[in-house]
Amino acid sequence: MKPEAQSPDELGFERIVYEKSAPRATITLNHPERLNAFDFQMLRELARACEDASWDDEIRVVVLTGAGRAFCVGADLKSWGDEYLGNPDGYWKWFGAFKDAHDRLREIGKPTLARINGIAVGGGNELQMACDLAVMVEDAFIRHVGLEHGSVPAGGATQWLPIMVGDRRAREIIYMCEEIPAAQAVEWGLVNWAVPDGELDAKVDEVVEKLAVKLPTTTRYAKQQLNFWRDLAWHGTVGHARDWLSLSMLSEEAQGAVRRFLDKK
Repeated sequence: MKPEAQSPDELGFERIVYEKSAPRATITLNHPERLNAFDFQMLRELARACEDASWDDEIRVVVLTGAGRAFCVGADLKSWGDEYLGNPDGYWKWFGAFKDAHDRLREIGKPTLARINGIAVGGGNELQMACDLAVMVEDAFIRHVGLEHGSVPAGGATQWLPIMVGDRRAREIIYMCEEIPAAQAVEWGLVNWAVPDGELDAKVDEVVEKLAVKLPTTTRYAKQQLNFWRDLAWHGTVGHARDWLSLSMLSEEAQGAVRRFLDKK
């Protein structure tokens, strides 16, 4: 038995929309009523879509985006409140799904483009950072709020922000929990392009077209080499982060922060 790609219908997704039209595959996080916050199911589906795209030789570029008015606001804190507070073993499994989705996205073997159609908060920013390139609408922003909501952003932000924007700016983003407007995100190197909403798809099409004509095997190896520093930072810390964050689900600080957030909703 050999690895083979499937049609999107065969995969039967519910939390994402997966579309393939060679040379592009598009993965759309599809939980707009919760601003595409990801739960365990969405993470598992994202991993499976990335695996399929990596196996499909007709696909040269993968686009990751969100449905509705947000790109992604990170973890679904409602599911945390219902299932993981006080349950470190359950959280450990959830974080395993998060790590697997990240690894499959980052190791997909072809260029990935984040189409940031709205706000990218917390784990949403970590997902877009896991992509090779990013185009963002001008009226969106990026933000990390983990230090206000009881979670260290060690699912990519603590590892990759210093590489992408520099140490001081990384600390500013994580400590201050303030919005980073699209123009500032471009200036800091957090995304590549910021465009008006009406020009987003045209810019995505332009980038995809340019990427799709590159030599696939050569591009795959270039991506592997470019991933070196991200992989080094990730693999050196993420296992420890998984265990520490799991145990933090027992703490009064984390439980209180999540419950206060949910009480506001």
